[in-house]
Amino acid sequence: MRLDPIDKYLLIPINRFISNSTTSGILLFASAILALILANSPLKDAYHHFWEHTFTIGFSDFKVSKSLHHWINDGLMSIFFFVVGLELKREIMAGELSKPKNAMLPIFSALGGMVVPALLYWLWNSSGEASNGWGIPMATDIAFALGILYLLGDRVPISLKIFLTALAIVDDLGAVLVIAFFYTSDISTISLLIGAGFFAVLLLANILGVRSTVFYGVVGIGGLWMAFLLSGIHATIAGVIAALTIPGNVKIGDTLFVKKMNELTNEFERSAPNNVSLITSDQLHILEKISRYSKGAMTPLQRLEHGMHPLVSYVVMPIFALANAGITFSGSFFDNLGSHVSLGVIFGLAFGKFIGVVGFSKILIKLKLATLPEGVNWRQIYGTALLAGIGFTMSLFITDLAFADPAYILQAKIGIFAASLLCGIAGYLTLRKA
Repeated sequence: MRLDPIDKYLLIPINRFISNSTTSGILLFASAILALILANSPLKDAYHHFWEHTFTIGFSDFKVSKSLHHWINDGLMSIFFFVVGLELKREIMAGELSKPKNAMLPIFSALGGMVVPALLYWLWNSSGEASNGWGIPMATDIAFALGILYLLGDRVPISLKIFLTALAIVDDLGAVLVIAFFYTSDISTISLLIGAGFFAVLLLANILGVRSTVFYGVVGIGGLWMAFLLSGIHATIAGVIAALTIPGNVKIGDTLFVKKMNELTNEFERSAPNNVSLITSDQLHILEKISRYSKGAMTPLQRLEHGMHPLVSYVVMPIFALANAGITFSGSFFDNLGSHVSLGVIFGLAFGKFIGVVGFSKILIKLKLATLPEGVNWRQIYGTALLAGIGFTMSLFITDLAFADPAYILQAKIGIFAASLLCGIAGYLTLRKA
């Protein structure tokens, strides 16, 4: 294939950067550090004020006005949850969660990694507004955790990466359910019924065989997401629900696809060239058929997941980190670090995750209900359980839903940073030696 200057100097380097498994975690970390620097610099007032600018969508009496910070948390993060929903559906259909015996270990490990951290947090904060933060240490940041795992390269088997991915996806599903049932405001029945109507339209489209991603995008965003935004149930839930309606079947099987490709490539080879840079009309029709069959051989589910993953990893999550990780350390840092909220988060993420993931795994294997993934030893499970304590993105997200008091928000975020840093370093060193 001929390479133009734009290919050599722009597109290929960008694709190489995006395809690197660790770069999304590095970019997320850099965004968080930049937010912290800005929030504690002479620009801190401008930094905080920027996210409070109001942005309006709609017209006349039908409009929604929210701050830029809210649009990021309710809008951009819905894209993140949409991709989580796509990953969840793929895993259930044909991944690690599709086989009951293989699914048992990551499901119950994730369950332990949610229940134990919540209980440890509650032991520190059992009353008042502070008790609302029990959901904060339940979540795992899949980008950071997998980023560190991929930094180890061949030191860890691929089966361990699959185990952590499945665990984190189940963990994300748990976080979605927690947000839906425990962190929602007053519910508007009318808006919820309208959302249910749009969900029914998406389901019917799936049954009828509609495969246009544009259709699902318009109905999912313009209908379902907007209805949930106005209903009182957090709008990010609409992302997961919409993802579950995306078709996960092909229109042409492997054998027939290979046969058609052979026929069309032979036909293209036999077509007379015109000896200019433009292709002939016959060649154009053949290429259109190849494109149509290729599209039919892919599922809309996987096509969307593959296409949107870079958007989430390199745009949505870094912007979210930039908007939410910027905490100004007012007062004594160590007083905030020693607060009950901060200690609850630290103990929940750093110890609760480890105890929950390892403990539930050992119980399941001792009862012979599951086995360790192939090529994986217990020390690697210990390291993975430590990485599961990196709560960053989801924990920050739940913090803003759990608390209204800025003091509690500050304490929780300090706890999240401290625990995530501790778990990241401990997990990396444990796996490196394993």
